[in-house]
Amino acid sequence: MFEKLLVFSKAQVSSGVGGVVDYLTMILFTEVFHLHYTISIAIGGVVGAIVNFSLNKSWAFHSKVHPYEHSFRKQLIRFVLVAVNSILLKMAGTYLLTTFLKIDYKISRIITDLIVSIVFNYMLQRYWVFKKRNSGITGNCN
Repeated sequence: MFEKLLVFSKAQVSSGVGGVVDYLTMILFTEVFHLHYTISIAIGGVVGAIVNFSLNKSWAFHSKVHPYEHSFRKQLIRFVLVAVNSILLKMAGTYLLTTFLKIDYKISRIITDLIVSIVFNYMLQRYWVFKKRNSGITGNCN
């Protein structure tokens, strides 16, 4: 149980660091370069995803005891699929909250990020992208 909580906590820190980079990139491109916030979300999402992948692979989901099931290449391909869909969800969610509920895009983005990060990104990254090799022992050793 402690190991699962530790992995979840590390993944949230990793997500937070990537999220801050992503969010600040979005603000920069929207406020300074005057791009529409949905385009800025896409740019920030790519930058944040690079940071997030690096931290997840080397720290959050890394274990010397339980190796990854998939190669770096396969993890990267799977991560890109998750990241692209995550970016699309963030763009759509932020746009919908901003347009229909008249919430500032900066606040809408935070609300959307919290939902997408925990419900979508964490589950797919832990159990699909950075899946651990089955050790043959009953129970989940992730």
